[in-house]
Amino acid sequence: MDMVPGITSMANGLDNVSWNILGQTYVPKHRCETSFSWHATLPPGTFVPPHIHPQQDEFLYILDGRFDLWIDGKDLAAEPGDLVRLPMGIPHGIYNKSETAAAKCLFWVSPTRRLYDLFWALHNLGPSALPADVVAVSAQHEIDFLPPPEEDR
Repeated sequence: MDMVPGITSMANGLDNVSWNILGQTYVPKHRCETSFSWHATLPPGTFVPPHIHPQQDEFLYILDGRFDLWIDGKDLAAEPGDLVRLPMGIPHGIYNKSETAAAKCLFWVSPTRRLYDLFWALHNLGPSALPADVVAVSAQHEIDFLPPPEEDR
């Protein structure tokens, strides 16, 4: 699949797609073999648990709000205008710890691999999916979630 030239409007995703990924809204903006991008809105108190992309580099360009991040064992924060770089194989988690404000960013990965298909699969599981189902489906699509820390077990 080659990249198609043009503009994806602010109000729409590719083919007017908008996914509900466990209560977060992901809107795909472009997809080709070498990269895939999406606009993400994380409501207050939501997060993406620690995981690894073994075969993809991932980036977040922060648009609004604050993202608290756990990257390779370090706690960091990113605010509007910041670019977060997550090299393949590096464990990371993404959090909106605000109690009142949504956090928004543009995500992208390179190469695309199976992430677009994973988002369809997670969307189809529904916003109340069981964690074990999310982990299993993600592993089938080349995303590996880490086990919870010892104090959470």
